[in-house]
Amino acid sequence: MSITSHLETLSSYGATASRIEPVEGPPEDLIASGGDLATAFDELGHGPLLSVLRDESIGCVLLADGDLEVTARSGVDSVEISVSRGGRQITRYSVVGAPSHVQISEIGSLEEVTDIVAALHNVSLPLVVKRDDAGAIGWFVSSPSHPTIAGNGVVGYVPPIGPETLGSAQFRADHDVSFAYVAGAMAGGINSVDMMVAMANAGMLASFGAGGLPEPVVEAAILEAKERIPSGRYCFNLLHNHTDPKAEASIVDLYLKHGIRRVSASAFMQLTENVVRYRFKGIHKNKNGKVVVPNSVIAKVSRVEVATPFLCPAPKKMLDALVSSGSLTAEEASLASGLPVATDVIAEGDSGGHTDQRPTTVLLPIMIQLRDKIARENGYTAAIVPRIGAAGGMGSPASIWSVFSAGADFIVTGSINQCTPEAGTSDAVRELLSKATSTDIDIGPAPDMFELGAHVQVLSRGTMYAKRGERLYEIYRKYPSMDEIEPKERARIEKQIFKRTLDDVWEGTAAFWAERDPAQLERANRDPRHKMALTFRWYLGMTSRWARMGEADRKRDYQIWCGPAMGGFNAWVEGTRLEPVKARGVADIANALLVSAAALGRVSAARSLGIALPVGVGFVTVPSK
Repeated sequence: MSITSHLETLSSYGATASRIEPVEGPPEDLIASGGDLATAFDELGHGPLLSVLRDESIGCVLLADGDLEVTARSGVDSVEISVSRGGRQITRYSVVGAPSHVQISEIGSLEEVTDIVAALHNVSLPLVVKRDDAGAIGWFVSSPSHPTIAGNGVVGYVPPIGPETLGSAQFRADHDVSFAYVAGAMAGGINSVDMMVAMANAGMLASFGAGGLPEPVVEAAILEAKERIPSGRYCFNLLHNHTDPKAEASIVDLYLKHGIRRVSASAFMQLTENVVRYRFKGIHKNKNGKVVVPNSVIAKVSRVEVATPFLCPAPKKMLDALVSSGSLTAEEASLASGLPVATDVIAEGDSGGHTDQRPTTVLLPIMIQLRDKIARENGYTAAIVPRIGAAGGMGSPASIWSVFSAGADFIVTGSINQCTPEAGTSDAVRELLSKATSTDIDIGPAPDMFELGAHVQVLSRGTMYAKRGERLYEIYRKYPSMDEIEPKERARIEKQIFKRTLDDVWEGTAAFWAERDPAQLERANRDPRHKMALTFRWYLGMTSRWARMGEADRKRDYQIWCGPAMGGFNAWVEGTRLEPVKARGVADIANALLVSAAALGRVSAARSLGIALPVGVGFVTVPSK
C-alpha cells in the first residue's frame, strides 16, 4: 500500500502532524488543522496505527497534536507505543502481534469495568473476563504491559477489533484501501465524483454511476476524477446495455483509453465480450515472469447462473473471437485463459434499483460456496481467487457485522449514500429518503429492460412511480399499438402520467433516437409495439432525471432507487448526530457503520465465552465523530 494511503489512514486521528518513517528512504509528513488526537486515540485505539505498521516497509509512525505526541515503532514481533506530553513520557508499552493475537498472562491488578456495555463497544479496549472464588464474573481492562493469559480465574479475553480488520486484507491491499467498504454505483451520476473523492480520502472505494449518462459526461467525470484523486482509488460503473451493445462497447473503449483500472459490472444477465475485453486488455508478464493484469472487474450479481461465468475463466470461444476481431492479442488471450473474469463478485441481495430481492443472508453463503467450488475445479492460486462481497440491506451495524461474520470479504452500500451531500441528486430526494422506513419501498418497471418485464426497487413514500410505471407495462402487454389503446385509458395516461399527448411524446422520442440510434427508429416505424415501448420508456427514463433535478411539479413521479437498508439506517441514526440530512457525509456514515460493526464483533466474541451479557449490549449507538 502507498505511503499516501497510510497517511490518509493516520488522518483519522485528527493530529496536527503525522509522520511515516519507512525502513528505507526519507520520512513523509501530513500537516492538518489538528486538535482531535486525544479524543480520537481514545476512540480508535491502536487499530489504524497497527494497520500501517503491518506494512513491512514502514518502521515508525509519529503523531503530534499540540504538546501531545504518540510514537509507534515496529519491532520483531511487537509494536512499541510511547505517549508523551510536553516532552515528558506518560506511558510506554508493547502490543504483541496483531490485536487478535494479544494474550494476558500476569493479570496482576487490573482496572475493573463498571459499564460493560460501553467497554465492549469501545473497539480498541482489550478486556479480560475473570471468575472469582465465589463464581462471580468480573470484567477488567487488560494492561498492555502484561501481554499473556494464564490462570487467575480467567474465563477469556475480548480483543480489540478495529474497523480496518473487517473483511479481506487482500481486498484492501489490491485496491489500495484501508477498509473493505465500497460505495456502490448509482446510475445517472448519483454516485458522483464528489462521492469518489470523499471515499478515497477516507481510505475507501466508490464507483461512479456512469449508467444512463452520455459518453461526454462520463469522460468529463473521468478527467475530473484523475485530477482530484491522483491515487487512482476509484471505480467506474459498466452497466450492461442489452438493447445497445455498441454503447456498452463504446464505454469500454472510453475506460481503456483513459486507463481506468477498476469497473463495477452490473445488470449483466450473461457474460459479454465487452467485459472480457476490458478485463484482459493489457495483460502481460513482467520482467520476473509474473502475469500482471492491470484491470479489475467487480461484478454485481444475484443469481448463480450469472455469477458462474464471472467466477470462471473466459470461454475459449469468446477469447478466440476477441483475437479474431483484433480486440485482444493472441498472447493476451493465452495469458487470460486460466484466470477468472472477475477479481471480485458482489452478492447483491434485497437492494435498491435492479434487484431480484434475494435475502442477502441466504445469497452470500451460496456465492461463497460457488466461488470455492469453481476455484478448486480450476486450480486457482490464493492470489487469484475472486473475493465475495455483500450488498443489499447494508444500512445498519448489525447487517454489516452479520455478513462479515458470515465470510464476506467486503461490503457494498447503495441506498443510504443517496441522502448524503456528495450524492448527485436533489435535496427533495434526500429529504424523502431521510424519512423512509424499511417498508416504504415498492417494485416498478426497469426503464432499460421495460419490454422484458424487469423491475427496479424504488421508494414508495411520497411518489407514485411504481404504480404508474406498472400501469404502463400492463397497457403495453394488453394493446398491440398506441393507436388501439381505449380512448378513456389514453386520456388518463396523457393527463395523469405524461401530462402531454402521446403524439407529442413520440415526436420528441423519435428525434432522440434519430440522433442516438436510427435503427431503433426504423424498427419503431415497422413495429407499432416497439413504438409504444419507446414512447413509454420516455416517461420511465425521465422520472429518475426529474428526481435528480428536483423538478417540483413532478415530485409524485420521482423514480428513486431504494432498498430496505434506507429504513434500517434511518432507524439507527434517529435522535443522533447523523439524523439531519446535512450531517450525513458519505465517509462519516461509512466510518460510523464500520466502527459500530466492529463493536458488534467484540460482542460476538464476548458471547462465545458462554457468559451472560447485559441487556442492550447488542445495539451500538452512532459513535461520536
